Amino acid sequence: MALTTGVKKITTSKPFYAVAGAAGYTVETLCKVPEQLQARRGELRGAARDLPGRACESVAKDLPGQARGYAHTAAAKLNDFYDELAARGRKIVSKASREAAHELEEVSESAKPAIAPKGAAPAEKPAPRPARRAKTTSKA
Repeated sequence: MALTTGVKKITTSKPFYAVAGAAGYTVETLCKVPEQLQARRGELRGAARDLPGRACESVAKDLPGQARGYAHTAAAKLNDFYDELAARGRKIVSKASREAAHELEEVSESAKPAIAPKGAAPAEKPAPRPARRAKTTSKA
């Protein structure tokens, strides 16, 4: 298998797009974290105080049923999130590909030979050489 074929196969796969989408999502999410932490500072302190009592109640009751429900919900959400990351990655890769193609086009245009503008006088051609005369031999 040629290298380009292998690269193309990888770069058109859903996992590739999901990784690219995950990177984009991570950047967006991390940019919002400091603001969210400031907004929820008080709420988090109150929840931390109540957590030990609530945890004991939850563990004692119906843990196996809750665990199955959480696992099912998490699996469904992860599937949806994976699809979302793949779609996001397709957009990112598509944008990067367009930009690369545009750059390549600019480079190829600058590499073309210069063309005289329309309406410009053509460059003078050198004068034609006089025709060669055939040698004549005279017998006198």
